[in-house]
Amino acid sequence: MLEDVADRLLDRVTETTRHFTAALDIGGRGIIAPRLRAMGIPTVAMDLSAEMAALSGAPYLAADEELLPFGPGSFDLVVASLSLHWVNDLPGALIQIRRAMRPDGLLLASLPLLGTLDELRRALTEAEAELRGGVSPRISPFPELRDCAGLLQRAGFTSPVADQEEIELLYGNPLALLRDLQAAGERNAIRQRSHRPAPAALFPSALMRMPTNAEGRLRVTLKLGMMTAWSSPGASAPAH
Repeated sequence: MLEDVADRLLDRVTETTRHFTAALDIGGRGIIAPRLRAMGIPTVAMDLSAEMAALSGAPYLAADEELLPFGPGSFDLVVASLSLHWVNDLPGALIQIRRAMRPDGLLLASLPLLGTLDELRRALTEAEAELRGGVSPRISPFPELRDCAGLLQRAGFTSPVADQEEIELLYGNPLALLRDLQAAGERNAIRQRSHRPAPAALFPSALMRMPTNAEGRLRVTLKLGMMTAWSSPGASAPAH
């Protein structure tokens, strides 16, 4: 999953004539930074989790996306692949990212959109309602595509573009879906969630309710917002 999204996002690097010399990978979980370095782009990897940051290899650091420890003009490329949906103040974080970028720098970001993991959301809701008589939110709320370009524009980026891509994941073993989400660091961080332990039967019951294809493989849909924008334009802006 993470590899597929990374490849789709980084295809956009090869579509520009710019030569990038300093990149920042925000929350790439060991996938984005190695790919950028393989392209010959020196890259710093950053994650709120030191363990996740270390997956990218040096240079890396643990830092908060909402308190970026970089001076103005530090990077000409910033990539945030499936990481910004964890940020509490996304408009503020985007402003900080833009300030850390050089004029005419490129931002590439991907976000899960409304509709992502709806199959799992519905199954969990039905199962918990049956087991407990009530439900607790277990999957984060996601933005709509129309919100993405507006967020970039509010943060001062120019030429913002937001496209939607849909990925269908198939799992022969339903538990593999939960393992993938856990390995990607996609845990429940909703403040309003219940802090009571989940019933032991919750996830087995939910997985039994999820749709499958003709071969009996569990089907999950990812709806992704793929965002491209430029920092305040420099002298080469018309060349993109």
